Order: sequence, then structure tokens, then C-alpha cells
Amino acid sequence: MTINKTRIALFCSGSGSNFKALFKAIKNKQLPAEIVLCLSNRAQCGAMEFAQQNGITTLHITEKQFASFDEFSEAMVERLKEHQIDITLLAGYMRKVPDAVVAAYPEKMLNIHPSLLPKFGGEGMYGIHVHTAVLEAGETETGATVHFVNEEYDKGEILLQRTVPVLPDDTPETLAARVLECEHRLYPDALEKLLTLQRS
Repeated sequence: MTINKTRIALFCSGSGSNFKALFKAIKNKQLPAEIVLCLSNRAQCGAMEFAQQNGITTLHITEKQFASFDEFSEAMVERLKEHQIDITLLAGYMRKVPDAVVAAYPEKMLNIHPSLLPKFGGEGMYGIHVHTAVLEAGETETGATVHFVNEEYDKGEILLQRTVPVLPDDTPETLAARVLECEHRLYPDALEKLLTLQRS
């Protein structure tokens, strides 16, 4: 019996390390899903290169390509619909997703954030800034969170979290490296949980 695979679009801006972890996990765990589109605000980045190397369609789309933000938003929704996307995953996407796109994928859009939300979330809290803030606050643990995306930065319902201890000699860079390792395990687990929820 053939199972219809859930069609996934990844939104990326950087090296694509979470993209690679998800791609590998889908194969290894034999999840009923496939990544069919990599969307980026950057024409060239590690994520786009990885997609091209693995036969995944890429889409470079930015607001500058359109006369207005509304046209940009509508075009993004149209492209996702054209590719029959079921779930969208943000993996290092360094732009706020237009509200129209969020509205088109209610409870079907996930983001991963390098802290234990609601702590150290919100606008401006990304990358090394998060880990610097964690250390400055004297936290003894941090972690990563996968949450549903809504119109506010990092405020959507939490799907899955995992903790990472903060070590006495940590720098923002060493902490970031350990949290990223956690992310690479957490995001595939969160995707698996979402797929199970959708099929139950």
C-alpha cells in the first residue's frame, strides 16, 4: 500500500545544518514525508547548494523582487501552493514570514529556536545573541525549542523542547555549538511528532 508522503518546504538563509539533519532523518527513520522545496531570501547559501545537490527544487524569493510587500506575500503563498506544500519548516530563515503565508499554514508551520522559549525569544534574539544573553543572565541550563509559527516572533505554541546544560567555562560559541547539536536531534523528532498528530 502506498502512503501519500507529506510534502515539505524548508525556509532557509544559511548553511543548512538543520536542513541536512532533517533530510537525513527523513531517510533514516523512513518518515512519510519528503522535502520538495527549499525557499531562501539568499540566492546562494549552503542550504540552497545542498538542495540543488540532492535534486530538491530551490526558490530564491525576496521582497525586492516585487512592487509591494503584499505582492511578495501573495507570490510566496502561490509558489507554496504550486508545489502542493503540506508543511513548512523554518530552518535558519533570517526574515519574518509574511502574515499571509502564516495564515495559509495554520498549525502546519514550524520554527526552531536556540533557547527554552519563552525565555530569550522575540525580535533580535537569534544566533549568537541568544547564547550571549543566556550567559549574561547566569542561566544554568538552556536548550532548543520547536514551536508553531504565528504572527509574533517566537510566540507560537511549543511542540517540543530539549534542555542543554550551561557549563561554567562556556563561551557563547561553545554553548551555541552544543545547542546546535541538540537542534539536529530535536527538529527531526518534532517533525515526526507533527506527522503523527496530523495522521491520527
